[in-house]
Amino acid sequence: MPVAVVTDSTAYLPPDLVRAHRLTVVPLTVVLNGAEGREGVETFPDDATRALSGRRVTASTSRPAPEQFAQVYRELFAAGADGVLSVHLSAELSGTVAAARLAAAEFGDRVAVVDSRSTGMGLGFPALAAAAAAAGGADLSGVRQAAVDAIARTTIFFYVDTLEFLRRGGRINAAEALLGTALSVKPIMHMPDGTIVVRDKVRTASRGLARLVDLAVEAAGDAEVDLAVHHLAAPQRAEQLVAALTERLGDRLHDTYVTEAGAVVAAHAGPGLACVVVHRRPA
Repeated sequence: MPVAVVTDSTAYLPPDLVRAHRLTVVPLTVVLNGAEGREGVETFPDDATRALSGRRVTASTSRPAPEQFAQVYRELFAAGADGVLSVHLSAELSGTVAAARLAAAEFGDRVAVVDSRSTGMGLGFPALAAAAAAAGGADLSGVRQAAVDAIARTTIFFYVDTLEFLRRGGRINAAEALLGTALSVKPIMHMPDGTIVVRDKVRTASRGLARLVDLAVEAAGDAEVDLAVHHLAAPQRAEQLVAALTERLGDRLHDTYVTEAGAVVAAHAGPGLACVVVHRRPA
């Protein structure tokens, strides 16, 4: 059996890709107004949208416990895996990577853990690259390198209607949130080195979507690319982004994936989220 690849629920991979690439997905936990559930198992995007629309909202997330990862790794080895590559959302946003590393210590050099420095398909594309390398017969070192290389070729931008949810969750500082509120601007974020940073500010949602398209095309450069578009309770925004990017990128665009962001990202970004992830294919 080739190296097994593990990721977490914030990759927001289409289910058919998870099955086709034999990925194992470990869910994070979300607590919405006191109700706790595992993302994608017991808590879904609609749950987050309903909870966040209320006047009084409490939303938090938590990493999987190290023992959850250890149990997954044990099961994969029992099924015949030679090694495990575990790739997860940015350590700047969550303790998930730390939990995976604590669990990996039990297995010596048979488990490698990689920080994607991203989330959504910024995590999903490296997981897919690792799975493809594993299916091609690469050893653990080669599978890990495939993930690391994909991380370097992947860029994420996202638009939010308000910085308030990111501020509440501690994902940006209060000064940035105050600035956005005071000027009534619509922020576009990106994630250099795994942290969430304001990339641009625009005045309207329509300008925000247009700027997302420009930034994605700029990130693509002259490369052939795959795209992922995420949204939260905003399918029309996702459709607009796909249409505009398809037109702008032409035959350089290969695969396009559209998924709704799950409850973990929803708890921190809020309804209206629109996100574009650009994965530049190897030359």
